[in-house]
Amino acid sequence: MQTSTAPVIDTIRRELGDIAALDATQARTMPPVFYTSADFLELEKEELFRKEWICLGHTGEIPNPGDYFTTELVDEQLIVSRAADGAVHVLSNVCRHRGNLVAEGKGNRRSFVCGYHAWTYDLDGSLKTAPLMSKVKGFDKKKCSLPQLRSEVWSNFIFVNLDGQAAPLAPQLSKLDAILRNYHNEERNLLFTDEGVWATNWKNLTENFMEGYHLFATHPKTLQPMTPTQLCKKVPGEERWTAYRSYYDPAFPPRGPFHKDMTEDEQRNTVLFNIFPSFVVAVAANYTLYLCLRPAGADKVAIRWGVAGFKTDPEDAEVVRYVQLCKDFNEEDREKLETLQRAQNTRYFHSGPLAPDDLEGTIWDFLQYMARRFC
Repeated sequence: MQTSTAPVIDTIRRELGDIAALDATQARTMPPVFYTSADFLELEKEELFRKEWICLGHTGEIPNPGDYFTTELVDEQLIVSRAADGAVHVLSNVCRHRGNLVAEGKGNRRSFVCGYHAWTYDLDGSLKTAPLMSKVKGFDKKKCSLPQLRSEVWSNFIFVNLDGQAAPLAPQLSKLDAILRNYHNEERNLLFTDEGVWATNWKNLTENFMEGYHLFATHPKTLQPMTPTQLCKKVPGEERWTAYRSYYDPAFPPRGPFHKDMTEDEQRNTVLFNIFPSFVVAVAANYTLYLCLRPAGADKVAIRWGVAGFKTDPEDAEVVRYVQLCKDFNEEDREKLETLQRAQNTRYFHSGPLAPDDLEGTIWDFLQYMARRFC
C-alpha cells in the first residue's frame, strides 16, 4: 500500500490528464484507484463538494412556511427551511454559542432551538433569543445569526454552494432547460422521498445512472422491456451537465398522463441527466426520479432520492406502482455497484474501453468534467 497521499493523487491526476487528451473514439474508463482512494476523496470534498453546486433535495419537501429538513454535506450539518415569506434558505445547523445542533430530522417549526442552552433562531437563521446573554457586555444578536449559505432553486430542486464562490447555476443549464421545457418538471408534485447509504463510491453510482448499456443485463425484467439498451440516444451536453434519451419500446403502452405541450417524440422517451458532479435525474413522460448523491466514505454513497409527477395523491395506485418499480431497479443497481466496489480493490485491472457514444458517452463527459476540475 502507498504510505504517502501524493503518489495516489498524482497518479489519478495523470490518468485524468491522459483521458482528457484522448479522442472520444478512444474513450476508456479510469483505473480502480479513482473509486477506492480515501486520499482522493478528501480532495473531491474540497474541490467539488465545497466549491460546486450540490443538490440537497426537492422544494416539495418544504412546501409550507416553517417546513424544514436537516441534512449533511462533507461534514457540514445543514438545515433547509422555508421562511414565513416563502423563501427557501440553507442554513448552517450549528449553534453560534457552543456549536451544537439546533435542529434534527424534519418537520415544521416557528423557530430552531438549540437544546444545549436554548439559543433560538428564526427560520432565516437570525438569532431571536439567547437566555441571560444580555448581561454580557457588547453582546450583539445581529452578529450571531446562523450562517446562511448560498443557494439556488432550479426546476424545484434546491442547490447549495458551500464556499459561495461558484458562478450562478441557472445560466449554465439554459440548454438543458430547453430540452426539458415541454416535460414541465417544475409542475410535478413530490410524491415520495427516501434516504439510504450504499456500499459503493459516489462516482460509481453517478456513472451507473448515466449509462443505458447496463439495462439489458442488470434490469432484464424491470427496465429493459420498457427502455431497451439499443434505443438509448446521447444528447450533446455542456461543461455543467451531460444527458441521454432512453426511448420506450414501441410495443410498450404509453406512459401518460402527458403534459399538453409534449411532442409525440417526447412522449416516447425519458431524459436522463447528470448536473455535475453528483445530481442525477430521470425525467420520464409522466414521472421524475431524482437522486441527490454525496460521499459517505470512499466506499459509501449517501442518497436522498424521490419521485415527482403530475398526480397529487401519493397513495394513488399508479404512483405506488411506479415508486415500487423505482425501488426494484434501484435494488438491482445497488447489488451490482456493491460488487463492483469490492472488485475495484484489485491490482489486476487498470482500464477498459467505453461502449459507443449513445451507450456510455455520458460517462466520457463525466470523466472530461473531472479532468477539467483536477488537471
